[in-house]
Amino acid sequence: MKYRRILLKLSGESLQGPQHYGISTDVLQSYAEQIKSVAESGVQIGIVIGGGNIFRGLQGAKRGFDRVKGDQMGMLATIINSIALQSALEDNGVKAKVLTSIRTEPIGEYYSKAKALEYMDDGYVVIFGGGTSNPYFSTDSAAALRGVEIEADVLLKGTRVDGIYTADPEKDPSATRFDEITFDEVYARELHIMDMTAFTLCKENGLNIIVFDMDTRGNLEKVLADGRVGTLVKS
Repeated sequence: MKYRRILLKLSGESLQGPQHYGISTDVLQSYAEQIKSVAESGVQIGIVIGGGNIFRGLQGAKRGFDRVKGDQMGMLATIINSIALQSALEDNGVKAKVLTSIRTEPIGEYYSKAKALEYMDDGYVVIFGGGTSNPYFSTDSAAALRGVEIEADVLLKGTRVDGIYTADPEKDPSATRFDEITFDEVYARELHIMDMTAFTLCKENGLNIIVFDMDTRGNLEKVLADGRVGTLVKS
């Protein structure tokens, strides 16, 4: 494998599968099997998963929710997804721990970098729930922050598309995919990979990003084995 330690960002929306809400057990099982395959190769894995399949704070704010309370509800949604993924991993024989940015004992342990690295060294997949614990910050920002903190070699952003395109491929059939692109070119082209706070945090700390299709079985292992899946964003 090309990397020793990774931060995997998973989409909450992808977790809902075709049912458009909640958690698809089929998608959850697919994710668990892919993560197991990589974990068995010796790669240390940290995971941040979104909560948009249950509740998204920004959408709640547009419907009359107080933004801070809406974001707090979204944080709890990410913890629900983290527990679901932990259960699926354990059902597949993978040791997993949930560390949360807000105190949720006994549901999850309170996060610290030292604890996360200790668990990874002991062979656990570590799932970071609760976002950054602060409103107005997305789970992309949480993924970037945790990736930098645990000194991950790369941030893998698992999505429903197979990389970064010159335009939205669902709207523009002539859009072409990049194999590689620099942080500066993403800025110049005004491409939307993740929120700007998260993207800038990765750039300033030298954390490369790979955007790839997590919903295609086997892609996680492929992207780590040869890097020919998805799009690499680098300095």
